Amino acid sequence: MWHTAVLIAGILALSIAGKLQMQGFHGRSHRLQTYATTAGVELLMLGWVALGVWLRKVPLRSLLGVVDNGLRGIVLDFAIAAAFWIGSMTILGTVGMVWTSAEAAIAQAHQPQGSGKTLNLTAKNQEALRALEQLAPESGVEIGSWVLLCCVAGTIEEIVFRGYLQSQFTAWIKGSVAWGAVLSALLFGAAHGYQGVRNMVLLAVFGALFSVLAISRRSLRAGIIAHSWHDLIAGLTLAFLRAHRLL
Repeated sequence: MWHTAVLIAGILALSIAGKLQMQGFHGRSHRLQTYATTAGVELLMLGWVALGVWLRKVPLRSLLGVVDNGLRGIVLDFAIAAAFWIGSMTILGTVGMVWTSAEAAIAQAHQPQGSGKTLNLTAKNQEALRALEQLAPESGVEIGSWVLLCCVAGTIEEIVFRGYLQSQFTAWIKGSVAWGAVLSALLFGAAHGYQGVRNMVLLAVFGALFSVLAISRRSLRAGIIAHSWHDLIAGLTLAFLRAHRLL
């Protein structure tokens, strides 16, 4: 239990540090350094998880679940990942619109007419988007580094959150798979403090969807593919919008 507690504390500390770091982030001059630091932290997390399962004499590969390495199994996981990504984006889009509408309604109900609170909420969301946009790659070297980072992060985060922590939480709550999934999803959202409260909530929902996928497939591979793909597309989309001055 101590090993998992240290991991959770480390994830929360990194989330707070990431939020503070983004406040002083200055774009291009620090982008590659940020990618390298992020990859290093991801590998450190994986190493800590590997230590934990080694102490229990459990192979690290077992966290991936049942993996069919045949061509048919690989193609099936890619197809499932694609369908999952499309469906999850629809769900997250709906949750995001509900969140924004609720924010605006609450602000309007508690502020005098023309106070500008709704505009402040919009500005707040724009600030979070701007922080993410600064991380998006620009040059060819940055794009190549971003692709590599997305593959590393997608793989490691699924192993850590859905493979290791979810099973640990499930064991702590006497075999409750549902609570294990909920707690791992909440921690996944909390791990992204630099993206703001709204995105942390959305990512917690995203994490819950990844948990459902992992449980239903009894494997992490489809989730790894979808996770890596999502991060890759998100970064490249923001880079495209920035390049065409649409942000």
